[in-house]
Amino acid sequence: MTIKINKNIAGYEVVKPEEELAALKIAAEEKEARSSAKIIRMTEKVMRPEGMESLEGSTYKIRTPLDDHAMYVTINDIILNPGTEYEQRRPFEIFINSKNMNHFQWIVALTRLMSAVFRKGGDVTFLAEELQAVFDPKGGYFKPGGRFMPSIIAEIGDVIAHHMRKIGLMEKEELSEQQKLILDQKRAEVEGAQKETIADSAEADTGYPASATLCNKCFTKAVVVMDNCATCLSCGYSKCG
Repeated sequence: MTIKINKNIAGYEVVKPEEELAALKIAAEEKEARSSAKIIRMTEKVMRPEGMESLEGSTYKIRTPLDDHAMYVTINDIILNPGTEYEQRRPFEIFINSKNMNHFQWIVALTRLMSAVFRKGGDVTFLAEELQAVFDPKGGYFKPGGRFMPSIIAEIGDVIAHHMRKIGLMEKEELSEQQKLILDQKRAEVEGAQKETIADSAEADTGYPASATLCNKCFTKAVVVMDNCATCLSCGYSKCG
């Protein structure tokens, strides 16, 4: 067989027959090992296990001041690679139910799209982050505890993020013991400086001083100024580092 060489020959080596046979033997063994190996991996589309008519899940209640009726978000999970070291629990489908029929169309569309993303496989944590970034042009609302929700969609995203942290798909954001101690000290200093009674302050509803402002990171009304530094008493965020 004639082979055309388009580049300059920098060097050459003569392959001995025994070396060629050894290389072919190694390649054949590697090919056989790959074909016989039992590999468990997520397919392009996550399918419901055969014979499994029910899935485990959780239902969360969303109550907003924008509507008289609550919304119930149900997320069912599927277990991948059960019984192996790669066992993982991940969302498979989502349903949202409410008595308010005004939101029926977009709720059905949203749940179908999210369920399709869950079944597609891969990293689905981005879905919660994208939903939490949706703002209502008419304005958001505060949840009990002083946390601000920019929209109903954002609260659905917050529920999904909470569920993903619960099943271990997302890492939990927790403060260290030292951070908690510092925040408790700052809260005590603010309360002592203001000398406000619980009856006359917002602390009875939110758990934070009445003068606290909204945090841009966790959207909780818990930012106080101490020593010329704004610090969030909820998540610990501070512009001073």
